[in-house]
Amino acid sequence: MTVPRTDANYRPVKERVYDYGEVEQTLNEKDRQLQASRCMDCGIPFCHWGCPVGSKIPEWQDAVYKGDKEEAYYILHSTNSFPEITGRICPAPCEKSCVLAIHEEAVTIRENECATVEQAFDAGIIKPNPPKVRTGKRVAVIGSGPAGLAAADLLNRAGHSITVFEKNDAIGGLLRYGIPDFKLNKRVIDRRLEIFIDEGIEFKINVNVGVDISKDELLAGFDAVLLAVGAEQPRDLPVEGRELNGVHFAMDFLSKQNKTVAGQVISDEDQILAKDKNVLVIGGGDTGSDCVGTSIRQKAKSVTQIEILPKPPEKRELNNPWPYWPETLRTTSSHKEGCERRWSLNTKRFIGENGKLKQAEIVQVEWEKDKNGRWKMNEVPGTNEIVDVELVLLSMGFTQPVHAGLLESIGVDFDQRGNVLVNENKQTSIDKIFAAGDVEKGASLVVHAIQAGNVAAKNVDEFLREE
Repeated sequence: MTVPRTDANYRPVKERVYDYGEVEQTLNEKDRQLQASRCMDCGIPFCHWGCPVGSKIPEWQDAVYKGDKEEAYYILHSTNSFPEITGRICPAPCEKSCVLAIHEEAVTIRENECATVEQAFDAGIIKPNPPKVRTGKRVAVIGSGPAGLAAADLLNRAGHSITVFEKNDAIGGLLRYGIPDFKLNKRVIDRRLEIFIDEGIEFKINVNVGVDISKDELLAGFDAVLLAVGAEQPRDLPVEGRELNGVHFAMDFLSKQNKTVAGQVISDEDQILAKDKNVLVIGGGDTGSDCVGTSIRQKAKSVTQIEILPKPPEKRELNNPWPYWPETLRTTSSHKEGCERRWSLNTKRFIGENGKLKQAEIVQVEWEKDKNGRWKMNEVPGTNEIVDVELVLLSMGFTQPVHAGLLESIGVDFDQRGNVLVNENKQTSIDKIFAAGDVEKGASLVVHAIQAGNVAAKNVDEFLREE
C-alpha cells in the first residue's frame, strides 16, 4: 500500500533502434525486493490461477523480498524449465490476474521472475544436476522449441535418455529464429542449453526427421517419441498481386534477420530488407510488433501496421472483467519506436510494376453481428485507399502444423483444425508417439507450449514406467 508499482522500462529509443541488444532495463536489487514486497500473498492467488505453468508466485515473491535467492529460484524453477525466457517474453497473464490489477497496479511479476533467475546465475546457484539413475528408456523429442525443451528437461530429470532432433542449424525453434534479439538475446538460450547438455540431454541439429530418419527407424530406436514441431503453416493472404516480389511472410523476414545477428551470411537474393522502403505489416499481434521493431532497425523509410479488427479499448469493458485476460490495447516497445497503427482495414490487392511491389489497396471495414450472433465484416463504401509500399510482411498468425513431410510420413491422425489429434494423455493415434504444444493445440503463447511439454512429459514417463 505504501510502495507503488515501478517498471524497469526500456532503453532510450534514440539508443536502442541502432542495435539489436535487449531493450528492457533492470532495477537494482533493493528496488526489486521492494517490488516483490508488494505481493499480498492473497488467500486466493489469482496470479497462480492465471499462469499456464502454475507458477507458485506468492511463495517465490516472498523469497525475493527476504533476499533468499536460492529458495526463490528453486520455487520458480519447480514449474518452469527456463523462467529466464518467460521472464523476458511472456505477456504475463499472471499480472492481468493479480488482485492489485483491479487498480491497475499489479505486482511486476514478469520482471521479478527475470531478475530472480539472473541473480541466481550470478550467484552460482544454477548448476547442472544430472539424474543419478538412468531407467534405460530412450525418448526422441522432435522439435526444440519451448514445448520440446520443457518435455526433454523433465523426462531427462526422470532418468530417461533423451535425444532432441532439430531440422534447423541451431536449437531453440521459435525462440531462436522467431523472436528478435532485442526481446530475447540468444545467449540466454545458449546458457540454458549448456546446462541441459551437462545434464545428459543429446541434441542433434540439421536432422529432418521423416527424411533423414524414417518412422520405422524412430520406433525401433526409441521407446517413445514426442512430436513438438510447432504450428508453422502461416496464414496466407490470397489476393491479387500476392506473387509480387516484396510480399513476404513475417517469419521469413524475422528468421533471416536473427540469422544475420548470429553472424550467418545471407545471400543478397535470399535477404529480406526494409532499408529505405515503405513497410506495411499486416496483422496486429506480437509477431507483427516484432516486424515493426526489426524494420525500424533496418532503417525503413516508414512503417505502418494494420489490423482487420477494430481498435481495442484502452480500459477493460464490462463484459471483460478482472481476473480474465484484458481485451485491451497493447502497445509494445517497438510501437514506441516510430510506427503508424491503423485498425478496421482489409487488404484488397497488391499493385506492382515489372514484378515488384509498389502499392497496396486497403479499405475500411465495419463489424456487426448477424441474426445468429456471429460477427460479420462489411466493407465501407467509398473508403478504398491506395498506399505506397515496397515491402509487405504478412503477420496474420498460423493455421496448423505443416503436414507435408514428417507428419504425413509418420501417419498420425489430425483433428478438424488440422492439428495432430491427441487424447487426454497427449498420445497420438500411434501408440508410442505423443505430441505437445502448438502441433496439437494450435499456435499459442510460449508459456502454453511449456505447460503442454510439462503435461506430455508426465504422461510419457508414466507410459514408459508401465512398459
